[in-house]
Amino acid sequence: MTKELVIHSTGTEIDIALLEDGQLVELNREKTKSSFTVGDIYLGKVHKVMGGLNAAFVDVGYQKDAFLHYLDLGSAFPTLNEVVKQVNGKHQKIDFSALKIQNDLGKEGKIANVLSNGQHVIVQIAKEPISTKGPRITSDISIAGRHLVLIPLSNKVHISQKIRSNEEKKRLRGIVENILPRNYGAIVRTAAEGKTAEDIETDIASLIAKWEGVLSALQHAQPPHLLLSEENRTTTILRDLLNDSFTHIHVDNEQIFHEVKDYISAIEPESEKIVKMYKGNIPIFDQFDVTKQIKQLFGRTVVFKRGAYLIVEHTEALHVIDVNSGKRAKSDESQEANALECNLNAVPEIARQLRLKDMGGIIVIDFIDLHTAQNRNAVLEAMRKAMANDRAKHNILPLTKFGLMQITRQRVRPETQIVINEKCPTCHGTGEIAPSVLLDAQIENQIAYYVREKHYKLLKIHVHPYVAAYINRGIVSKRAKWCVKYGAVIKIIPNDSLGMIDYKFYNALGDAI
Repeated sequence: MTKELVIHSTGTEIDIALLEDGQLVELNREKTKSSFTVGDIYLGKVHKVMGGLNAAFVDVGYQKDAFLHYLDLGSAFPTLNEVVKQVNGKHQKIDFSALKIQNDLGKEGKIANVLSNGQHVIVQIAKEPISTKGPRITSDISIAGRHLVLIPLSNKVHISQKIRSNEEKKRLRGIVENILPRNYGAIVRTAAEGKTAEDIETDIASLIAKWEGVLSALQHAQPPHLLLSEENRTTTILRDLLNDSFTHIHVDNEQIFHEVKDYISAIEPESEKIVKMYKGNIPIFDQFDVTKQIKQLFGRTVVFKRGAYLIVEHTEALHVIDVNSGKRAKSDESQEANALECNLNAVPEIARQLRLKDMGGIIVIDFIDLHTAQNRNAVLEAMRKAMANDRAKHNILPLTKFGLMQITRQRVRPETQIVINEKCPTCHGTGEIAPSVLLDAQIENQIAYYVREKHYKLLKIHVHPYVAAYINRGIVSKRAKWCVKYGAVIKIIPNDSLGMIDYKFYNALGDAI
């Protein structure tokens, strides 16, 4: 399987599309000034302790207080609380490796015995704000790196279960235990498999430096205060996903191109060459067929093999996916065989929908009824295999006799929702239209203005593909006539994202005018 990352930058957002064998499987939209990213570490202030919920609401600077449950305090909270008392506002450093670890916080306890109103606490964002809820936070602090996750105030080393070789587990454990200072634990990630001691030592040194930066910032901080910001979404995806199967990373923004290239050269120098700067005239998402796939996959109805389709509905409590066979039927096969084939064809598309839209919480899938346990188990195993590459924690339950499958999937950020419906391309929602035969005249008037009044020598005009074909058709096309008439270079660029009579002008540098 080949993986490509396509990164498109606008003025306010960065869109990151992950393609597997050309198919869109993940889409992330990161606002350039976004806040409250999963992994960010804050100094918060306890606003209210709720004994009935065994939880507290903590002010971390969001309009709604963050939610901290007793079980999310972490076993090392007594020691972490002591660190805050010793460092916060004291303007002096602490010898972290010499710190005495206190007894673990028991799982059976009352939060009112641990926290009080106005108390300062170090917390980490576990879930971004979703809907009307504030962030979900934890005091069980961890800092993720390329090869391992650093856990301050722990002396345990855990190895990823995806590393199968016992010899490799033993080797990695020995390396990490020899390098880690006292009072630091770690979870060794799958990406560490086969890496040298030097690679792992570099990663550990970088993560310890980040935690020491947290302690340094804590000296002068007053809540709410951001102590450590997680890397942006682009580098986070690279950190979690980058492996030998990545063939290309395409970027259409020069600044982001250099950021990505520098990041990869630091963690995987041999992979630096896969980062490519895209300079084509066609928008990058159109070039790699991402725009078309977004419009196909983000609607309520999603068509897959042989005319079958999914109906995807979202409610406050759960997501519902209905599998429909459409008009397909085989007269020479039984209904059971048809139902099984359709269900098995639906499974990979359902798994892709969950990743693509980042659906979390409870998902209920209504498969076409199957009468034999063997066939129901076949669908269950197919779903488990299809979701094996899903990075979100999930649990899949067997089909019921009514053909319902329940999936719980970790939700850490709001579901990705994209409005794919377009306004009427001729009336723009007003119900009235200008004469469409005047479209080329409107474009020509704009050309005359930009060339004669603004003195542009090169214009790039983005139009709907049908309009582009009309303007470019013939040996002596309208575009050629305009070039001669106005003495300028005029390029007509088809753009799938535009309506039928929409058009946009860009200068030679690609900036909208």
